[in-house]
Amino acid sequence: MKEIAEKVVAGDVRTVARLIRDIDDGMPHVRDALKRLFPHTGRAYVIGITGAPGVGKSTLVDQMISHLRKNGKTVGVLAVDPTSPFSGGAILGDRVRMQRHSMDEGVFIRSLATRGHFGGLTQSTRSAIDVLDAMGKDYILVETVGVGQDEVDVVRSAHTTLIIVIPGMGDDIQAIKAGILEVGDIFVINKADRDGTDKTMSDLRLMIDMDQKKYKDGKWKPPILKTQAVFDQGVKELMDTIEEHRLYNFKTHGDLPFRKRKDRVGQELAEMVKARLIEEVIGGLVESGAFDMVVEEIVSGKLDPYTACERIVIPVLGKRP
Repeated sequence: MKEIAEKVVAGDVRTVARLIRDIDDGMPHVRDALKRLFPHTGRAYVIGITGAPGVGKSTLVDQMISHLRKNGKTVGVLAVDPTSPFSGGAILGDRVRMQRHSMDEGVFIRSLATRGHFGGLTQSTRSAIDVLDAMGKDYILVETVGVGQDEVDVVRSAHTTLIIVIPGMGDDIQAIKAGILEVGDIFVINKADRDGTDKTMSDLRLMIDMDQKKYKDGKWKPPILKTQAVFDQGVKELMDTIEEHRLYNFKTHGDLPFRKRKDRVGQELAEMVKARLIEEVIGGLVESGAFDMVVEEIVSGKLDPYTACERIVIPVLGKRP
């Protein structure tokens, strides 16, 4: 593990690819490598890109990579794809769209599976961010699967969160205020050459203005930008706005790495503990056959799921909740 960590810090692409694969597959030995890599994290700037399917997230990410590379920045990309119903792995559509960057040594692109996890990010994604950070990437772009308002998890790991919409989304725009509005730092109307762009702009601005109190005292107010990613129109302005938000973050929080702030650390630790507990408890029950036995009793009508849950949980806790 020490040798693997050293190779990751040195930027060895093959080692990084293997380690992220093992993280995605849930291999237990990766924890030792992640422990050794953690002191080398906190330098990369993480940008989360989220939005409903079909809004052009991957095309926009592709153009963002080009702009960052022109400025001499190294880039890591994590495309969190829907899980394949056949293999359990990621469907690699996003990575195919970014193929033109595959031969660029300054770009590392990896698809990760959601494993059925709603909220856009899994624990493996957060660990993969740490690996690319330790690898020395200047920017890490995390494109998450579009699952609507549940996708607010991305903000926990990103310095800047982009919410991508397109004209004509109708009620989908209204749904944004139910959750995503709160985590969006920059709103992007992609495919802005379509009819309905002005109405979409108006709807977004109205919702942001309704939260006016939230943005007083110099707090960042999310701007709304128009892009046509396929033609690289508006992308430079978007990158300039991301830089403005980066400077705002630095001014607000100083030089303390964003993901090492107390509130962020608390959130990530809670998620990590939850994932580990589920892994240990469910894993042990499945391995012993006890889980399948209880499932069979519920199916046959001998047991209700509430009693079954208590039968599983109480011995683990050592006392009645």
